[in-house]
Amino acid sequence: MFAHGQTVAQLMEKLAPKHYAVEGDKIGLQVGTLQKEIRKVLVALDVTDAVVDEAIEAGADLIIAHHAVIYRPLAKIDTATPAGRLYEKLIKNDIAVYIAHTNLDVAEGGINDWMAELLGLEGRDALEEVHTDKLYKLVVFVPEQYHENVLEAVWNAGAGVIGRYSKCSFNIEGVGTFQPGEDTKPFAGEPGKLERAKEVRVETVVPEQVHRKVVQAMLKAHPYEEVAYDLYPMDLKGRSFGLGRVGKLPAAVPLAKLAEDVKQAFDVPYVRVVGHPDKPVRKVAVLGGSGSRYVRHAQLAGADVLVTGDIDYHTAHDALAAGIALIDPGHNVEKIMKAKVAEWLGAELAEREYVTDVMASTVGTEPFRFV
Repeated sequence: MFAHGQTVAQLMEKLAPKHYAVEGDKIGLQVGTLQKEIRKVLVALDVTDAVVDEAIEAGADLIIAHHAVIYRPLAKIDTATPAGRLYEKLIKNDIAVYIAHTNLDVAEGGINDWMAELLGLEGRDALEEVHTDKLYKLVVFVPEQYHENVLEAVWNAGAGVIGRYSKCSFNIEGVGTFQPGEDTKPFAGEPGKLERAKEVRVETVVPEQVHRKVVQAMLKAHPYEEVAYDLYPMDLKGRSFGLGRVGKLPAAVPLAKLAEDVKQAFDVPYVRVVGHPDKPVRKVAVLGGSGSRYVRHAQLAGADVLVTGDIDYHTAHDALAAGIALIDPGHNVEKIMKAKVAEWLGAELAEREYVTDVMASTVGTEPFRFV
């Protein structure tokens, strides 16, 4: 069975939730429709003519890309222009385009984590916080014999996470009272008679984005016809997510050595370096894409070097004066997302027994040529 387009989108939002995106970012469906079966998905960094031709030849119904194919508002679609011809080709071949951009940058297990992993960084933190989970407290009263079932259900739905700890809860044993009405079918007791039942008061934290899912899981696992529970907002902050990563190498290395490692890790022919080649570096900040404005963030985080793309001339001078090194491997290093997303999405679909094929684009979209 092939996966429905909406199913594929939901899985992508599991990897890169939409609410992680920077405000105003162009993400989600941009061209075509998801109201169809998806036989094949092509994962690409950019949507170019060559990438669309690759999708047509492969028989892909959907392109999942990192960079938006429609970035600015459209006043018209003129098929005499390069952009217009591209949209026309997509529509005529019934190829939808779905974008995961800054939400994939921010996500745990997304682009910035992949960059950090490729360089072997340990103990990673975000470079700039862009989203903090709002938390709710769930309180529910459960008969003793169903206590563990309900706990597991809410934990599996996403409840009970505090920082790097999971399955957090507080449980108090007590006696609950209730009197079933005449038209009820109580799990325990009889209609019209006061019932006293040994119950456990369960308290656990629930992130806002999964609170409906958690409540539904709790109600499904709970044996009572009418469940007594409360869900209320908390002032306590939940987990924070952000752009970029800062971590440490296992040991300090010269800047020149790290520059060579970056070239190899990200498969680029050259890098631009700011700083003395012999400068020892251990604490490293990484940020996929264009990171000129994050040099100050990296410096405040105590990084010895920032690895990012699109460093401009004046930012390079400022960094040199401030004593922080820079390695610029180019914006296109985000191409690492092609194989990573394809592997992740393919595994998620296979786990659900869909036969939808997912492939990484083999088309290079680096606009620069190095001579």
